[in-house]
Amino acid sequence: MSDFGTFFLPGPTEVRREILAAMLAPMLPHRGAAFEAMYESLQNGLKPIFRTTRPVYVSSSSATGLMEAAIRCAPPGLILALVNGAFSERFAAITAACARNVQILSCAWGEVTSLDVIEAALKSRHFVAVTVVHSETSTGALTDLLPLATLVHQYDALLIVDSVTGIGGAPVETDQWNLDFVLTGSQKALALPPGLAFGVASERFVKTMSQSSSRGLYFDLVEFEQFAHKNQTPGTPAISLMYAANAQCQAIAKEGIERRWARHVAMAEHMHSWVMEARQQTGLALDVLAPLESRSPTVTAVTLPAAVSGEDVARAVGERGFVIGSGYGKLKKSTFRVGHMGDHTIDGLAHCLDAVADALAQLS
Repeated sequence: MSDFGTFFLPGPTEVRREILAAMLAPMLPHRGAAFEAMYESLQNGLKPIFRTTRPVYVSSSSATGLMEAAIRCAPPGLILALVNGAFSERFAAITAACARNVQILSCAWGEVTSLDVIEAALKSRHFVAVTVVHSETSTGALTDLLPLATLVHQYDALLIVDSVTGIGGAPVETDQWNLDFVLTGSQKALALPPGLAFGVASERFVKTMSQSSSRGLYFDLVEFEQFAHKNQTPGTPAISLMYAANAQCQAIAKEGIERRWARHVAMAEHMHSWVMEARQQTGLALDVLAPLESRSPTVTAVTLPAAVSGEDVARAVGERGFVIGSGYGKLKKSTFRVGHMGDHTIDGLAHCLDAVADALAQLS
């Protein structure tokens, strides 16, 4: 690993050595006072990141686990799934796989669904919940959560938010925006190893959980809520990963969450400017996929001309010692993606983009 880091995949993200080293701490009983003290410390670190006073559930799973948990624990009834990319499409698929009735509301990949279109759907029939991906990792599009939450609540529905590439890199005000359930994974903007998921349920959501008769066992959020108040997890936790999370939360607190958000915005703006410069220098029809007003600060998808493949770009950049992502899903060949999140800096991103520019020059 260089001083600047070389791993700019849109997840998992690069993890600092000192965070990896934190996982070498010894095992301890997860039903004892030492674990409960560690869990409480982790809560004290996670709550300011989520901007909440509610318990932050800690799941020894990928974020997919808490996506399924939110669906299984939502009250009975129809669910509206907002789809604008591969991962919001996957959220809709999870909803259907949990045998829930789901109506999909789609827009073009790279765009975000307009509030007028969403309101028309909400007026047409009653939905118990709406699912949305905050930062769509496949396209780099960012949905504005506050007006969406306000609208959804006007129609007496819950808002369930996948903020997997949002939390820790993009502003999320869980309490202030009245988000009913918001979740993330450890391996994205929090810059931790994969294997943990974190989620917060509003008191409103908690009151409806027991209405579901198909909550299952492992992802029963009723149990997560009960155990969180005892500084415990329902099942055996991934203790080593929690050590790492505790260490990283302390580092994030030292940086300050607002400064962390600002650093991500600065990296995203540098990325966007670079795309325009690379377009001029290479003569390739490069562009940022997401519109200017709806761009994620953590990941950028760059569109390519038909003659250049996203897979070839990612491969050529890899030969230069940096890891980026090709496009995802149906955008696999037509885009490449750079994850500028976690503990990366503009200096590190600039080194990565030098490698991308060199690769593009070779391929053009």
